[in-house]
Amino acid sequence: MQTVLCISLNPAIDVSCDAEHVKPTVKLRTFNQIHHPGGCGVNVARVIATLGGRPDLVYLAGGATGALLSDSLDSLPIAQHRVAASAATRLSYTVHELAQGLEYRFVPESAAVTLEELETVLDIVERLPFDYMVATGSLPKGAPDDIYARLARVAAGKGARIILDSSGVALKEALDAGGIYLAKPNLTELEQLVGRSLDRHSAGEEALQLVRAGKVENIVVSMGEEGALLANAKSVLDVSAPRPPVRSTVGAGDSFVGAITFAVASGTEIDEAFHFAIAAGSAAVMTPGTELCHREDVLHLYRQNVEERKAVAGDRLLSIIAS
Repeated sequence: MQTVLCISLNPAIDVSCDAEHVKPTVKLRTFNQIHHPGGCGVNVARVIATLGGRPDLVYLAGGATGALLSDSLDSLPIAQHRVAASAATRLSYTVHELAQGLEYRFVPESAAVTLEELETVLDIVERLPFDYMVATGSLPKGAPDDIYARLARVAAGKGARIILDSSGVALKEALDAGGIYLAKPNLTELEQLVGRSLDRHSAGEEALQLVRAGKVENIVVSMGEEGALLANAKSVLDVSAPRPPVRSTVGAGDSFVGAITFAVASGTEIDEAFHFAIAAGSAAVMTPGTELCHREDVLHLYRQNVEERKAVAGDRLLSIIAS
């Protein structure tokens, strides 16, 4: 497997728990509390590690919560490159209400970063060897809009492929700079990017226009339980997702990105990696709270997909994961 570097400028400690009822004012008793290292780049690294990879992770962390984040990562096969942040790492909270089967997610605003901290991130990325760089997540306060574009230029200078999962102006800046191997907006984020409402068909057309304009080599538009589409110079591939029982939607997008990165870094062609990523995104909703996808669930859903399509390339990827 080729080397993967994940970037997390806006990580978090993700806490999840259960409650019988969620009501205003009264004191609520919760149980089954767990916490995981979180934030998009961290989650992608966790998924790659779950699938059998050993990614590098550059991340910002500060305060007592930053120390907890680092400690939580220590047990995983992830090479950590921590950048000390002046602001404490944020802490998010997810509550699953058992009475109605509803999920409540409380996500605080990002911690502020300094330009000096970001320059340190760039310096580390300059020094590290890697074949793929994954830049994901919303930007923290204080980060310039073009930070992902700058990271992409560093990666391009090394001959590495860049996988981007962001939104808003950060996504636009990076795409305008060009040279992106793969971008993964969801449907809403693509609508914001192109400035109009889209259905499934028009989303494929807009994605294809971005490819033809030279902004990105592959673009995936995720649509939750409705599946996703992949546009590149060859075609637009539109695939429905399996619909397993949903326990939590937290981390489905990160599981998708982690899986498609793992697959292409293992030598799998992008179309087949796309099918594998859809299985991982669906597997993520089968787990509670912030657990992300489980390896066994990903393999089960993907194996079913491979059998239905009689895909030889899928058999190869399954053998890579099993080895």
